Amino acid sequence: MTRDVFQGIADPTRREILNMIAHKSLNVNSVASNFDVSRTAIYKHLKILSECGLVVLQQQGRERYCEAKLEKLNEVSDWVEQYRKIWMSRFDALDTYLEKIQAEQKKTSKPKKHGRKK
Repeated sequence: MTRDVFQGIADPTRREILNMIAHKSLNVNSVASNFDVSRTAIYKHLKILSECGLVVLQQQGRERYCEAKLEKLNEVSDWVEQYRKIWMSRFDALDTYLEKIQAEQKKTSKPKKHGRKK
């Protein structure tokens, strides 16, 4: 089954697993020891991450090592970027509007000069 990268990062445990193995490859037991869930549950998370293309499991002797393949996260980055552009455009428009209002307020609220009578 092929899953998309968004399914892979949807779960906080999977995101934490990715964070752990992004820095260095770890064996499955090392990954599992960092969580208060069964090794079976961790295997299921790793299977999903593998199906998403975010993790590769490699057999080395009796151990299975998890290696992160973070290039797939570019899909998420690209998707988020389109919304960042929209929001930046909206914030720019808001800045322009607020500057216009401030300029109008300065024009209409010039302080009156009070001269002293002698």
